[in-house]
Amino acid sequence: MPPILLQFFRFGVVGTLGFLLDYAVLSAAVALGTGPYWGRVISYVVAATGVYALNRAWTFRDRQGGGGIGRQWGLYLALNLVGFAVNYGTYAAITAWTELGARHLVLGVAAGSIAGMFVNFALNRQVVFRAR
Repeated sequence: MPPILLQFFRFGVVGTLGFLLDYAVLSAAVALGTGPYWGRVISYVVAATGVYALNRAWTFRDRQGGGGIGRQWGLYLALNLVGFAVNYGTYAAITAWTELGARHLVLGVAAGSIAGMFVNFALNRQVVFRAR
């Protein structure tokens, strides 16, 4: 398997784990009264941090780029705001514009995750976890 396909597969596995964490935190936040929109902001930050750690340790372990872990995490979060905009925009649209999406938040989380996946993979591979 070509290295980029293996990375994309691993990125997808990590993303799936991130999706599960994202939805679990969203469910907890909504149950605690944050509402679906602020709850999603909280769940995204928690999931993005976990996904960063897994991608660093497994997906892109041979492409650590430059700088320390704190700088790299900050760059990861900053660049993933592009993917987050696509992700959150998709989530918000499905939640606001469809009755099914409003009743089943998991549908918006899933659609948003898929929409942002390709943008995030390219940015992570080329900028955050670039070859040395």
